[in-house]
Amino acid sequence: MRWRPEPPHQHGTPQRTAVLLVNLGTPAAPTASAVRRYLREFLWDPRVVEIPRPLWWLILHGVILRTRPARSAAKYASIWQPEGSPLALWTHKQAALLQGYLGERGHAVPVLPAMRYGQPAIGAALSALREQGVQRVLVLPLYPQYAAATTASTFDAVARWAGAARVVPEFRFIQRFGADPGYIQALAKRVRTHWLDAGRGPMLVMSFHGLPQRSLELGDPYHCECLQTARLLAQALGLKDSEFRVTFQSRLGRAQWLQPYTEPTLQQLARDGVHRVDVVCPGFPADCLETLEEINQEARHAFLAAGGKAFHYVPCLNDQHEWIQALADLAQQHLQGWPTGAPDAAALAEQARRARALGAPQ
Repeated sequence: MRWRPEPPHQHGTPQRTAVLLVNLGTPAAPTASAVRRYLREFLWDPRVVEIPRPLWWLILHGVILRTRPARSAAKYASIWQPEGSPLALWTHKQAALLQGYLGERGHAVPVLPAMRYGQPAIGAALSALREQGVQRVLVLPLYPQYAAATTASTFDAVARWAGAARVVPEFRFIQRFGADPGYIQALAKRVRTHWLDAGRGPMLVMSFHGLPQRSLELGDPYHCECLQTARLLAQALGLKDSEFRVTFQSRLGRAQWLQPYTEPTLQQLARDGVHRVDVVCPGFPADCLETLEEINQEARHAFLAAGGKAFHYVPCLNDQHEWIQALADLAQQHLQGWPTGAPDAAALAEQARRARALGAPQ
């Protein structure tokens, strides 16, 4: 095996620490070709689809990648911003804000965004940090609830990069934060702010990304952690059991997924006479296709078509102060004992150059 070239070793250089902020990923453009490239990488991950590879290769390349990209591209186009993908824009902004919040606390650590699928790739971001002389990396996946399909897959990508490195940095890895008090309070503040602006409906629907039911049966804790987040958020908001529902969205294929499903639940609520619903997505710290299109467009239409009168989508945390503060608390907790002193001006300039090279929005 040929090891990846390393920057020349220099004795006596200050030890440096960094944070890698990882999100799921997004196509580079709302086009069928870009979506096809993204889906090929995403859906070929055995953590995402646990079907024997030969059979899945035939389904993926023979059916899905022939039919799905054009439909998905139209959905992406409906939420695309002039500057690019909402998920990419929010993730880059969160990384910049987190670096600033940590800096205000005396931690001069670079924070680079990365995507598990698409760009900037995890490997490219880690290589950029390595070239800056970073010896310690805190990996912070933006998945509040642990799932093998998301959190463990991120670990796989980090391990794959490390497997080709001659000099492997020290790593710390945050597995979950769905029950973190700061995160729960940030979610509660977001919902309360929405209620202050738009009034409060009789029902709050908490919609989480779905997984196949089989993942729960095989021991994945994701379902339980979603219920825990929902319970803690309901307590923070003072909700009775009759005032909120927990649902799961984003099904793929014909297999049974975690239930109850979001869209049928909303339709049933409308038929039962619930005239207004407020919908929040506590598993998504940043707005993306699943929240802006699937919830705020498709689910909205389903509820109203079933007889509902008012559908209110509560935006994700995005750049909310309380959320970035909670993120900084989380990072600071896991950075304890590592050197986080101020780098020199040259190092800061190199950090900025690398961030631009990785495609950070200007």
